[in-house]
Order: sequence, then C-alpha cells, then structure tokens
Amino acid sequence: MAQILGLPKLSPTMEEGVLVRWTKNEGDKVSPGDLIAEVETDKANMDFNVEDEGVLLKLLVKAGETVKLGAPVAIIGKAGEDISALEQQAKAGGGAAPAKPVAKPEAKPAAKPVAKPATQTTAKPATPPEPMPASGSGKPAPGKPAPGKLLASPLAKSMAIELGIDLRTVTGTGPGGRIVERDVKAVADGGATRPIVSAEPHDEAEPAEPADARAETAIAVRAPRRDDHDGDFEDVATSNMRKRIAQRLTEASRDIPQFYLMRTLDVAPVLGFRERLNTLLGDKGKISVNDLVIKAVALALRRVPACNASWEGDAIRHYHRVHVGVAVAIEDGLVTPVIRDADQKGIGSIAAEVRDLANRAKLRQLKGPEITGSTFTVSNLGMFGIERFTAILNPPEAGILAIGGTIDTPVVHDGQIVAGKRMTVTMTCDHRVIDGALGARWLAAFVELLEHPESLAL
Repeated sequence: MAQILGLPKLSPTMEEGVLVRWTKNEGDKVSPGDLIAEVETDKANMDFNVEDEGVLLKLLVKAGETVKLGAPVAIIGKAGEDISALEQQAKAGGGAAPAKPVAKPEAKPAAKPVAKPATQTTAKPATPPEPMPASGSGKPAPGKPAPGKLLASPLAKSMAIELGIDLRTVTGTGPGGRIVERDVKAVADGGATRPIVSAEPHDEAEPAEPADARAETAIAVRAPRRDDHDGDFEDVATSNMRKRIAQRLTEASRDIPQFYLMRTLDVAPVLGFRERLNTLLGDKGKISVNDLVIKAVALALRRVPACNASWEGDAIRHYHRVHVGVAVAIEDGLVTPVIRDADQKGIGSIAAEVRDLANRAKLRQLKGPEITGSTFTVSNLGMFGIERFTAILNPPEAGILAIGGTIDTPVVHDGQIVAGKRMTVTMTCDHRVIDGALGARWLAAFVELLEHPESLAL
C-alpha cells in the first residue's frame, strides 16, 4: 500500500532541512537502507535513507527547497498504484507522523528575502525564475536566474569558499540556472567564467544586487560605500545552522547553571614533546598542540570519570566511553565533530582524524554519527591570538574546555626570573553535575598530563 514519506530527524537538533539532491528518481525501486536523498541540516549534509521497500512513485519536493521536519517529501508504494488521494493529502499538509510538524502546501525557498531596496518595485516570481533585464543591459539567457539572483547548492557554495571563487563569475548548469558542484570544479580547472553583472559601471558604483540575492549567499557580497544612501544597515537572512546555534546557545545560557574554573600551565614541556614527535614523524604527518590537548582531555576524563557525565533530570548519567568533541569554525557557524574513544587512540591517530574531520566539516560533508555523541568538548582559539576566554556548554555535556594561546612571559624559577611559556585554560562546568572541587580535580589531572607530556603516550 502506498504511503507518504516524511522528512526524518537526521540530527539531534534538526527542525528543518534543505533537500540538496535526490539520489533516486521517480519509478526507481528502493529497499530498506537505500540512500534516496542528501539533506542539509543545521549541522552538516546528511544521508536520507529509506526504511521501506517499494517504488518511488512521486517526489514531492524539488532539490534546493527547505522542508520542515516530518513534512511530506515523497510517496512510496507498488508500481502502478493510484496515489491521487495521497498527493492531495500531501498538498494539504498531511502525511507526516503525528508527533512531527507538517509542511505548508508549498515548500518555501531556503533563503527568505530581506527588505528590498527602494528602487526595486517588481516582485520576483516563484520558480522557475522569470528572466529580468538589468538596467542598461540585455536580458539573460532563457532559463537563467535574473541578474543578482544567485542560486547555488550548499556544496557549490562551500567549494567556492575553499577555492576562493566568486560565484557571480560561475555559470550555473543546474535546474533553473542553479550553480552546482561541477560548475565550480569547471572554473577551478580553468573553465570559462562569466562577467559579473552590475547595474552601473564599477568605477562609479558598487554592483546593484537585490537584497534577496545577498540573503541567498553570504559570499562575494561587498560592503556598501560610505556615499551610498540606501540605508544605514543591511539585514542578511540567517542560515539553518546559524538559527539553530542561536537557539541552543540561548537555551544553554538560560537553563544551565554554569561556572568557570581557570588554570595557567607551563606549556614549554608539551611544546618540546610536540617538536620531538614531529621530528620522528618526518613527512608522515604533523602533530598540533590541539591534538595533544585532546588526548590530555580524554585521559583526564578517564582519571576523573565523574566529569564524563551529563544531567538527565532525575539522574546523572556517567558515560563509560570518552568521546571528545572538537569545535570547528566553518562559513555558516560552528560544528563539533567527535573523536570517539579518544582515550584509547594514539596521538598520531587523533591528529589524522582531527585533520580529516575538520576538512570535511568545512565542506559540509560530515555525517550524523560524526557530529553527535560527544561527552566533553574542546574549543581552541589560541591560534587566533586569544589569550583566554570562556566557552558556553554544549548540552547535554557537563563540561567544555576553552584553550587560550601560548604566551611568552617572565616567570620565577628557583628564585630567578626567567623566560617562560604559559597557556591559560578555562573549564566551563554544569553545576548540577560538577561542583567546584570536582572540577578542580579534573583540571589538576589535565594540567599534570600536559606538563608531563610523555604520560600521554602511555
């Protein structure tokens, strides 16, 4: 019997997603576990695997559309079944699981337009985009978006950022002129580019892009010049990731009693240990201070397991395994890939895994299991010249460690003032789980490990 498939919850914090692409077409047979679509969530691009067997009779959502959690996206059943009633049900907003939100009759584009400039009076139609002439230029080719209407897939945007390519110079070959991955690759490989369309010459004014184009992509947008008179500010639509980050951090700050413990440690021993390791490795890879910090955090959690826990309301959950989350900054915000069983892994393995996860995080290629399940998190801003800072907890974890940079400073050693290297770390604790004395014990274990780094290899 035919049934409607709703958008599943692909990450713990997901409330909506952008359907990046379908990997199956209408009429294709599918079996449980088959990948049918790729969905951009608030964390990463996730695989949408079907749980039923049958034939994809109808795709209800187009690539690039934003869909609410549980909303109808496809109809699956037996070949030749009459699905007219289910199509009407889906259009009316039905078909989702009872506990999940349903979609409105028509899915909205991923980026919502912000306020239009005063000179723009013609509203843009729904897809497919209607060609519109730019002032002083001819009409664009049929099927291409209007000048300033920059349509690009999430993967194409990420790849353009990595390669330093201005998306306005890329000709889209996807549906409706949408820029897809192959278009960016073509330009990177030396393919032809298109000129940037502007309403006025560059030596007289900045390109006149509509506000909704700026909302759809956060790259290749230049700040207004001081002599512009279009207003004192610009509203840029937030991405799904940024909205979810704002929500979770607000909840964490409001609902969790957080306090901070700070220690300054001698980082010279770990710097020397790192140098010796990298000499041994040669061209086989490099170890960073952050890799050693992750290992020390994991071993400290093994020594003080009461901090490897979370608040569950009527119980404190103590985790038997140590999974360390590593905060990674990307274009849209922050993701936290997870090093699983970090206490049991060698330093070289941790270093290779961190590099791989960080690179794929920036390309939005991480999968659900790679960004969920951490029991403690590390956030390092030392490489940006930050001496010390405090981090907000990553629920449901009870602790997060903020790592500052290495500072050259005079210190007293054996009664003499000598040159020293110091690092300040700050532990944020959930006071419902970790009291001051317990947090101090954990920090002491962490400092002991870093100041005697050979113990990290034991």
